[in-house]
Amino acid sequence: MYQVPQITESVYYVGVNDRTKHKFENMWPIPHGVAYNSYLIVDEKVALIDCVDVCYADMFFHKISSVLGNRPIDYLIIDHMEPDHSGAIGLLRQRYPDIRLVGNKKTLAMLEGYHAITENTMEVKTGDALSLGRHELSFIMAPMVHWPEVMFCYEQADKILFSADAFGSFGANDGNVICEGDTIAPYRDEMTRYYSCIVGKYGSFVQKALKSIVDAQLDIEYICSTHGKVWGIRHLPELLELYHDVSTYQGHEGAVVVYGSMYGHTEQLADVVAAGLSAGGVKEVKVYNISFADPSEIIRDIFKYRGVIFGAPTYSNGLFTPMTTLTEMLRVREVKNRLYNSFGSFSWAGKAADILRNFGTEMGWELTGESVQLKQGDLSGVVNAAYNMGLEMAAQLKK
Repeated sequence: MYQVPQITESVYYVGVNDRTKHKFENMWPIPHGVAYNSYLIVDEKVALIDCVDVCYADMFFHKISSVLGNRPIDYLIIDHMEPDHSGAIGLLRQRYPDIRLVGNKKTLAMLEGYHAITENTMEVKTGDALSLGRHELSFIMAPMVHWPEVMFCYEQADKILFSADAFGSFGANDGNVICEGDTIAPYRDEMTRYYSCIVGKYGSFVQKALKSIVDAQLDIEYICSTHGKVWGIRHLPELLELYHDVSTYQGHEGAVVVYGSMYGHTEQLADVVAAGLSAGGVKEVKVYNISFADPSEIIRDIFKYRGVIFGAPTYSNGLFTPMTTLTEMLRVREVKNRLYNSFGSFSWAGKAADILRNFGTEMGWELTGESVQLKQGDLSGVVNAAYNMGLEMAAQLKK
């Protein structure tokens, strides 16, 4: 007989899977879906940790009633107010009119703005505690990970850190919600893609949040994010390592070559550059055609690898439009600490190479040599320079 999944004897998983949406935030492809995680703690008092997207409220309420029957919920802990987690709060309040909504000052302001709810709320700050009986909740503010109202909630009896979007991932929870393996490796790419696209700009705030967890000296057995798998204590070292790397922009040895090409000439240069990187000893080289590749995968790999090389043709006296879009996405995320070079192509007005080089300067990235510019179809005139561009970056990466 089916039973609602349990994290521990008293903590139930009442989250839902979304395999309907094509794009998360209407921007990021989610071919494997996404989970909106919510948790129910049953004690002398009942607390619900976070809510779900309003589109999946029926399944959400079915799971809750399967656990509680007619018993009321005493508290909703709101760790994050983004609508994929808070969308069903209005319906929740209708079903449980006496439920008390718990959040920090900024949470409560958003609660009013999204749902016009101002009554029966409870404001909490870092260090505050809420007793449910055997279980006690305490709160750690984690602003800008990745909204200003975000907080973490720690449950001391079962040693669970409810971490809002931190340590989350794209992908529905197929089967067991708890990660059964001893490593996060099967989920690492989707975790990195999620982080780089959703949280990426806020690395310094992520560092502060990680420090807050360490400083609090929490005894953690489980980490329960609002997206993706529930992690066990054995996964904690890998999770902290991953979040340290991406939040401090510690790119690993590897390079991403991204190019745009209208008639194939710039594409030829991209392959020559990639060959130079490989010949220089770089084992992980990713080459993307900007006109076809998913930007979220490009951004993910730019967060993963230290080397970045862009190439594009001049278009209408400016930069090839899809490349312009990508550079703006990276500006927004304020990616740091990258080695960079660029190449461009043109028929009669060579602008792209300068625009791309200036982009690297604006980002504060270290330039590894001179850019290369292809005029019309004269590949033979620049092929060695493009190959050397790859070799030069490889030498810097190998250092």
